[in-house]
Amino acid sequence: MPRSVSRRDFLVSTAVAAAAPLIVPARVLGREGAAPPSERITLGVIGIGPRCTYDLTAMLKFDDVRCIAIADVQAKRRDAGKKLVDDHYGDDKLELHRDFRELLDRKDIDAVLIATGDRWHAAASMLAAQAGKDVYSEKPCGITIADCQALADTMHREKRVFQAGTQRRSVPNFQKAVEMVHSGKLGKLHTLHASVYKPTLDNTWLPAEPQPERDVVDWNLWLGPAPWRPFNQQYVDGKWRGQWDFDSGARLLDWGAHTVDLCQWANQADDTTPIDYEPKENEIVCRYANGVKLILDFLPEPFGKREPHYITRLGTCPVRFIGDKGSVETGDEGEIVAEPESLLEGFDQSKRVRGLDVAAHARNFFDCIRSREMPAANQNVMRRSHIASHAAAISWILKRKLTFDPAKEEFVNDAEANRLKARGKREWG
Repeated sequence: MPRSVSRRDFLVSTAVAAAAPLIVPARVLGREGAAPPSERITLGVIGIGPRCTYDLTAMLKFDDVRCIAIADVQAKRRDAGKKLVDDHYGDDKLELHRDFRELLDRKDIDAVLIATGDRWHAAASMLAAQAGKDVYSEKPCGITIADCQALADTMHREKRVFQAGTQRRSVPNFQKAVEMVHSGKLGKLHTLHASVYKPTLDNTWLPAEPQPERDVVDWNLWLGPAPWRPFNQQYVDGKWRGQWDFDSGARLLDWGAHTVDLCQWANQADDTTPIDYEPKENEIVCRYANGVKLILDFLPEPFGKREPHYITRLGTCPVRFIGDKGSVETGDEGEIVAEPESLLEGFDQSKRVRGLDVAAHARNFFDCIRSREMPAANQNVMRRSHIASHAAAISWILKRKLTFDPAKEEFVNDAEANRLKARGKREWG
């Protein structure tokens, strides 16, 4: 039998234990530059494909953010996401969900990264806001004008922080090009060029294939609000792009969500849109009420068939701003070309950040979650730039010039065009 412990022995041992130093890792206390767990923003992910992996890899580097859950309709993507996150944190704590609504029901999640296919962006963002989550949504944020309107209205009503994934607003070379316009260095602005994919209309169906078990691929949830069609593995592997039922604005918004957005910013038009849209063979010409012209230049397909209207070495998503005293052009490679060259005096082009980099944009989002301020690509910015892109796409679809009222956000005296502002929604839940 163990010997009994006297009161004196107990008091002595207790005093010794109290005097001994308590070893707590510095990271737990918030030292070493890390935020303590109580101050970290908890992040959930909805839809983890290639683009989301890129976004999330940047977000995982922030010590004041912790990703705790991923939802995806595909088992293989859920598993890949868990490996990415657990490997980063060195533990096995990430939780997985097939149905993102389970993730939204969790009270321990502050914000969500939404990177599903286009058809889900608006609906998932609005459900997240209604669940009390702040939202970073990949673009295009809505596949119709009506979706973009409802999304922006929901974020205001629910008082949530919203950041559209148009990260080029946070990339230095694009910021510099816009600053050159706003500072008056180009003189009076008169023309903006936004590069876009040539629009396409594809309503064909791929052949039906046997539908997998729901835990492997939840086909009904993958389709979501989009019209029903038979399962085909190529859809979930990415061949939904370019399909009218799944894509945004006849694919025009793939680049246009970025490049039109940058032109809106340069023209200080974040609270409006162009008023005229006229489709031509290789471009769509738009005009603002202030007289500035916006030209959506179609990417040559196949590439090289004709000379593009931009400098190809500047990379993807190039834009050009032209005033009566000079011009500036830039793209995703980070280089800026100005005419005259003296406009770039004092600007260091050696420290380039590629246009795909989301680090600064994501940091802006998380900082605004704490401050409750409006991020760089907030719901108002998204609403107007997306609506402008959709209006241009509708003019291309109808093959005629359209007039748009930015205040009412509707086409003037054109019922057919106004019907294309929205699409029917499938009951999926």
